[in-house]
Amino acid sequence: MNIELPVISDLQIDDLLSDLLECYGYDFTGYSRASLKRRVLRLYMLDKALSFAEFRYKIRNDSLYFKRFVEQITVNVTEMFRDPTFFKTLRSTVLPKLGTYPFIRIWLAGSSTGEEAYSISIVLKELNLLHKSLIYATDINPVVLEKAAQGMFALSQMKQYSENYILSGGTRDFSSYYTAKYSLAKFDEELKSKIIFSTHNLVSDHSFNEFQLILCRNVLIYFDRDLQHKVLQLFNDSLEDLGYLALGTKETLDFSQIAKDYKRLPGEKIWRKVK
Repeated sequence: MNIELPVISDLQIDDLLSDLLECYGYDFTGYSRASLKRRVLRLYMLDKALSFAEFRYKIRNDSLYFKRFVEQITVNVTEMFRDPTFFKTLRSTVLPKLGTYPFIRIWLAGSSTGEEAYSISIVLKELNLLHKSLIYATDINPVVLEKAAQGMFALSQMKQYSENYILSGGTRDFSSYYTAKYSLAKFDEELKSKIIFSTHNLVSDHSFNEFQLILCRNVLIYFDRDLQHKVLQLFNDSLEDLGYLALGTKETLDFSQIAKDYKRLPGEKIWRKVK
């Protein structure tokens, strides 16, 4: 027996996006339509809504359900020291140059559940730079930020994270950075002390500081080209001269209006602002 999947039209998606903007100020209109539609449909089926009208009504009028909606629609796939060669370049090239500054401000945009923020904090500590650094870890989704602020991750992940850490140039015993508590690994408070977790919407919020390093890895791939331009301009406005901008493996500056002001480092998706 074939089960007929529900169909959601582009018009219904448009109406839903209008609701989100009107009721909550969340602008998803520049997100990749195919990806967004796929995730909306998944949640619609998962929660067994009787109709799309009921689904929309619940999102509009139930703030707790809206919270769940944002949690499910935004993509939160991450791990510690993800792409180890990237972190190796941060460790060997980028952060030592920034170490000559009196203070280092880092913006991690789209920080999700915090694995990347703690990874950067560990590298800064090992380079003896953590005491004069501040990491602003932001995300549109407050639920994942709450989890990130706890600094606790599944103990079952630590073997993989330890391997990533060693491949990224780490030389210490990775387990010295956390305490095992039942099925969780709780990371040291010192690492968290230099991280500020805060909600920030890349679509609608403005620049809030001047940074020497901005990381936004694997977020732009979910945006359409116009929104990518807008967000890259926001990063440009937020980055000091000679600062560094790091993107994900499938992302680039090449098509953007700001590309002429940046020079790419060999190997990784890291650019230095030269103008």
